[in-house]
Amino acid sequence: MRAVQKNDMVELTITGMTAQGSGVGHWEGMAVFTPLTAPGDVARVRIVKAAKNFAYGRLEELLVPSPHRVEPDCPCFSQCGGCCYRHITYEEELRIKEGRVRDALERIGGFRGLPLRPILGADSRDGYRNKALLPLGLKKDGSLSLGFYAVNSHRIVDCASCKLQPEDFNRAMEAFRAWAAQYGDPVYDEATHSGRMRRLYLRKGERSGQVLACVVVNGNGLHHERELAEALKAAVPGLSSVVINSNRDRTNVALGKKCRTVFGSGTILDQLCGLEFQLSPLSFYQVNRTQAERLYHLAAEYAGLTGQELLLDLYCGAGTIGLSIAHKARRLLGVEIVPEAVENARQNALLNHVENAEFFCGDAAQAARMLADRGERPDVIVLDPPRKGCDPDLIHTVVEFDPQRVVYVSCDPATLARDLKLFSQLGFVPVEAAPVDMFPATAHVETVVLLSHKKADSYIHIDVEFGEGEGKIPVDSIAKRAEAYKPKEKVTYKMIKEYIEAKYGFKVHTAYIAEVKRDLGLPMYDAPNAVEELKQPKKHPTPEKVEAIKDALRYFAVI
Repeated sequence: MRAVQKNDMVELTITGMTAQGSGVGHWEGMAVFTPLTAPGDVARVRIVKAAKNFAYGRLEELLVPSPHRVEPDCPCFSQCGGCCYRHITYEEELRIKEGRVRDALERIGGFRGLPLRPILGADSRDGYRNKALLPLGLKKDGSLSLGFYAVNSHRIVDCASCKLQPEDFNRAMEAFRAWAAQYGDPVYDEATHSGRMRRLYLRKGERSGQVLACVVVNGNGLHHERELAEALKAAVPGLSSVVINSNRDRTNVALGKKCRTVFGSGTILDQLCGLEFQLSPLSFYQVNRTQAERLYHLAAEYAGLTGQELLLDLYCGAGTIGLSIAHKARRLLGVEIVPEAVENARQNALLNHVENAEFFCGDAAQAARMLADRGERPDVIVLDPPRKGCDPDLIHTVVEFDPQRVVYVSCDPATLARDLKLFSQLGFVPVEAAPVDMFPATAHVETVVLLSHKKADSYIHIDVEFGEGEGKIPVDSIAKRAEAYKPKEKVTYKMIKEYIEAKYGFKVHTAYIAEVKRDLGLPMYDAPNAVEELKQPKKHPTPEKVEAIKDALRYFAVI
């Protein structure tokens, strides 16, 4: 039989789903990916693209509908790139997502038999998104197009009402359309980099009910901003802020870094895990607050904090995960490479009176250096990387920290499985995984994984006999050796600093002591408050202070 070609018509039974939400069927051993199909469908499919081992199809006729199929309740479903599971039951969607996680762990990671909790579903598929970033364009008749991008394109699908977002957003969109028709500036054109209005951006605090509207512009502002604010206030009772975001760059990045408030405070408040968060247009915040709370409760359970641990939160963002469990740890250190997010995290810590948290801008390697200078080691590490997963160097750094536990929060099962495989090779193995449906009706699924040290494959039992005679170990010899290796009184950085101040009349920074110890090849323990070294251009102790530190180390018999 000849290979399948473009425009061929084939009959398929859909047996699975891709990570993007397309149905998978097979024709003569070749996988055919077809959007808008569901597991159990028997369909007539037209081939639109054929490769050597797979093909893409378009649904032409549904011959036998799947028992899991339902009528889509959104007129934009077949065009918009948002929802891909609105044509199947939620129960089947959860089954697909749980299976996707299990398949990735087994097929990519090689973890067969890894305990996997049942997926944690949402109470509702609809109205959960607390953020909408809506591109603006023009229809053929010149009127405003406001909605979402079609799948794999920059073509805007005009949408008057989205099922995933709250009704407040739909009312705000309607009010913006009316204002734009009367007062609006020219719409931005990507091809020519001309025009002014680029995007309408909406945020809502689920618990507070506050709504923020932001218009992204190719410039510094809009004409008739006051009229816009009045129109939005009239349409959205919870509206508390209207903001103009300036983005003059020729880029696909949605937001610029400069914001100007037209009405209100420029921020909104929301509550998550008992904490309050202040959100600006630039703040990172979970899109589904309710499911985020459930996700964070899982992360807290896996972290197993007792109040004595140093918790390291890598990819901490605005600090939401770390701050939500900081009260269970001795201290929280959050690390994030985006400066704006770090500032958000610090503000959120102050807002919630979290005094045992510290955030700094950097990567995992910088975190490692800082903790080494302090003589500290994290007891528990939380990872929440972007969709691309972790860099291998970061994984090696995490393993070198040698924590008791690692909690990995993933938004992509494939990169998760890949990273877990490397962790396992380096001595940290997954203990349990728990999928969470953070974004119902979409293809995305989150997973929380607990990792711990690899257990020994086998054990050797040795019998030791103490006493006098052949083959026995003399007790007095053991006692003498034990006395020789008896630990001396622990010498702290505080003791060293007090000795130097009393003898020499000047103070030395903890980081200076740590640097001298490191240069001498001494072990590094308990060096608190050395972080200032990373917050400013690095300074080194003077020769006078180096000699004073060495003197103190000799006095306490450290060297």
